[in-house]
Amino acid sequence: MMSLNCHALPILVAAVTLLATAAVQAADRPLAILGDTVHTMVGPPIEKGVVLIENGKVILVGAAVDIPIPPAARILKGRVVTPGLIDAHTVVGLTGFLNQEQDQDQLDPGEPIQPELRAIDSYNPRERLIEWIRGFGITTIHTGHAPGALVSGQTMVVKTVGATVEEAALKPVAMVAVTLGDDARPGDDKKSPGTRSKAVAMLRAELVKAQDYLRKQDLADAEKRPDRDLRREVFADVLRGRLPLLVTVNRATDIDAALRIAAEFGIKVVLDSAAEAYLSADQIKAAGVPVIVHPSMRRSGMGETENISFETAATLRAQGIPIALQSGFEGYVPKTRVALFEAAIAAANGLTTEQALAAITVDAATILGVADRVGSLRPGLDGDVAIFDGDPFEYTTHCTGVVIDGRVVTDEAR
Repeated sequence: MMSLNCHALPILVAAVTLLATAAVQAADRPLAILGDTVHTMVGPPIEKGVVLIENGKVILVGAAVDIPIPPAARILKGRVVTPGLIDAHTVVGLTGFLNQEQDQDQLDPGEPIQPELRAIDSYNPRERLIEWIRGFGITTIHTGHAPGALVSGQTMVVKTVGATVEEAALKPVAMVAVTLGDDARPGDDKKSPGTRSKAVAMLRAELVKAQDYLRKQDLADAEKRPDRDLRREVFADVLRGRLPLLVTVNRATDIDAALRIAAEFGIKVVLDSAAEAYLSADQIKAAGVPVIVHPSMRRSGMGETENISFETAATLRAQGIPIALQSGFEGYVPKTRVALFEAAIAAANGLTTEQALAAITVDAATILGVADRVGSLRPGLDGDVAIFDGDPFEYTTHCTGVVIDGRVVTDEAR
């Protein structure tokens, strides 16, 4: 091995320092994204607009003629520029593209109620499906344990980059996943819940136990306080209003049951899927509950999903109910739909282009509680941007660039 003499060592140290400095300067280099049309989602689209990003944050957005571009800035161009897209409900990162036992962590059938299962402990930031959906401009996902059990676990909000879950996490714990209806029933008739009323009763019982747990936690005598209980802790956070229940329902009767639980315990609820939400629209609106609408392209059939419609999103939006769109969960390869295509279908069936785009950007961010970081292009928010060579909802359009936290993740056409 070649040794270094005392004269060569200072030169090497200086060279390494210079390279490190250059790397930092490259990371801090301003980024200017020019678009023929820029959708900020906080106002009308800007024609011939520019988004200027520094240190990972948006600093200026406006007409290109009004915003000087720093000489050192890297420049990206596109026909249409939008905020990074948001998939409001998926299980990507817990489910994998191989569709094999070793990459399927989205649902544990061991027990009907397991709120203590954390998405952060199963999420794989290197899963190839994450890279795949990112290629369509999706920069943020709400993912976690899937429907299919009464209480299947927790969800989280992550960026579609990062070598570790800590790097990716935007909101490590977002909601608690609950299912009411046929999907909450186990295949074995001898296991609970066997009926809808049993499922609701089991959920109510857990919330009552959590109320008692909270009450005892406040006892003055520390020796009388209960031991730590992971399950009770999660439901206690639901009762405190820190965590909403993400309730997957389809039939109107199950939607009504979810709203009754929310009213009884004074808790936050977000409805998921909600195929028959149009039958309970007045109640949903009165309760102030948002809906993450079922994927438009979900397969329907006899049973709970027989009334699924391409027009569900438009129907609820017209009623003044906050909505977002999702890719949902597919039980077969490639294991996920694409939220961008779901929005395109919704735009072709009642939503305006801006409304459909909002459902996978600013409106989704608002429902998920992350609108202070993502979902729109305005100063101070994360530099998450999607760039397209045409109308994003046109099938022949390509996503030509994805920027996350001011870093160009890709600048090649999808």
